[in-house]
Amino acid sequence: MDARAESSGDDAVPEVPEQSVVLISAGASHSVALLSGKMVCSWGRGEDGQLGHGDAEDRPVPTVLTAFDVPGISSVICGADHTTAYSEDEMQLFSWGWGDFGRLGHGNSTDVFNPLPIQALQGIKIKQIACGDSHCLAVTVNGQVHSWGRNQNGQLGLGNNEDSLLPQKIQAFEGVRISMIAAGAEHTVAVTEDGDLYGWGWGRYGNLGLGDRDDRFVPEKVSPVEGEKMALVACGWRHSVTVSSSGGLYTYGWSKYGQLGHGDFQDHLVPHKVEALKDSSISQVAGGWRHTMAVTEDGKLYGWGWNKFGQVGVADNEDHCSPVQVNFPDEQKISQVACGWRHTLALTENKNVFSWGRGTSGQLGHGEIVDRNIPKMIDALSLDGYACKQLEASNAAPMTAEAWVTPSARYAIVPDENVCKSGNGTDTHVQHSDAKRMRV
Repeated sequence: MDARAESSGDDAVPEVPEQSVVLISAGASHSVALLSGKMVCSWGRGEDGQLGHGDAEDRPVPTVLTAFDVPGISSVICGADHTTAYSEDEMQLFSWGWGDFGRLGHGNSTDVFNPLPIQALQGIKIKQIACGDSHCLAVTVNGQVHSWGRNQNGQLGLGNNEDSLLPQKIQAFEGVRISMIAAGAEHTVAVTEDGDLYGWGWGRYGNLGLGDRDDRFVPEKVSPVEGEKMALVACGWRHSVTVSSSGGLYTYGWSKYGQLGHGDFQDHLVPHKVEALKDSSISQVAGGWRHTMAVTEDGKLYGWGWNKFGQVGVADNEDHCSPVQVNFPDEQKISQVACGWRHTLALTENKNVFSWGRGTSGQLGHGEIVDRNIPKMIDALSLDGYACKQLEASNAAPMTAEAWVTPSARYAIVPDENVCKSGNGTDTHVQHSDAKRMRV
């Protein structure tokens, strides 16, 4: 909806902007936006190729992926240090960025600096993508789930703890239709079309909602909460959020920084209702590294949790263990919110984009590298600013050019690191390793 459209008579047609933002997403230290013309722009940290501009440079302002000329892009989703985009016209999922543990789904662990198609998912109609720290999942229009990437705690739901370099269907959901999925650092949650909630992966803080702190290698159903059917899910780094079909908000998992919003700093092993918002109907939720954001049906935005860099957006840098309303100029209503690790993005109903929190990699999009603890409009993307008419353009080579960058060309391998292994003559699985790669 364009709140700026004006009518000069009964037969007047509201003016439709040539370009406006329709979707936002945030990674660890980078951000992306999908424009109405199906163009993708990105900004922030680019060291691992996650911006998709063909290089490892940071971008302090939104920059269009000029070489990504694919029709019908309908979704762009950030992982921590990688990015995915789906084309409805081509029925093709693309990925780029840091490739460790197979999180890009290309059959190897190589970094990618331009968008590349995930061949294993070619021709599959996808309705939703979820990206965590090092793993990804895709939900098909038929409610099936494919997962790939790191799996040391079973977060892929495949019944083992072997990383997967290629997407694999979660067999445990045979006969179950998934509506929505969300990925944390090392865990995953999902809600079915029937309103059932599932969790799997790393569960040390109760973030699976199963009443204990154990890991799960396959999806397990969460016990019903107050008879409610669930409709939405989101994950923070080690906490989870779900919204019932009636708009009730529930959180569970890690709460050292108050990210559960219950007025304390206590972990919860099962979904627990956020009483401070019991009189509000929640329409959208997002989880950051250690903070949480929620949008109400009437367009108000609330935030809580870790706030060292101002990522909660309430004009201070103190942690908040209860929801606090975030204020916007002219009381603009919020239609979307996205959490990065330490920064937050919001899209208003009248097509303005705001950002706040950590800014040292340019992920706030203001052309500077400073932190902010209140929302500031990104002029380049907002209808009350330059209305996407003065966006920077990348100088990346066309998609047909070389997009791969081998790890050996960019990193020094730590001695004694476990070596990747092949499984049954394929390169589908890699051996679990906690080894770190170090910059050369």
